Amino acid sequence: MDLMGMMGKLKETQNKIEATKKRLDTVLVDEQSTDGLLKVTITANRTIKSISIADELLEDKEQLEDYMILVLNKAIEKATKVNEAELDAVAKMDMPMIPGMDNLFK
Repeated sequence: MDLMGMMGKLKETQNKIEATKKRLDTVLVDEQSTDGLLKVTITANRTIKSISIADELLEDKEQLEDYMILVLNKAIEKATKVNEAELDAVAKMDMPMIPGMDNLFK
């Protein structure tokens, strides 16, 4: 068993995961209320990039607050799915097969 090779592979996987996290800062997820009065854009790393509020929502503080919660939660949920799918793909693709390890799971 090549321990050094395995450690190198793990380091390489860590580097790819870090690079993927950086790239996810540039992946934008858009979400909006069903009537389009509130629009939100966040990154796949769940950083809010923009919020657009229609003027008519400014007249109803309670409705605006409800819209914000609803739309932000939907955007975060979408972004989380993208984030997890991307990071899972990197981890699965690069995990070294350790001889004998597969026997542990039988």
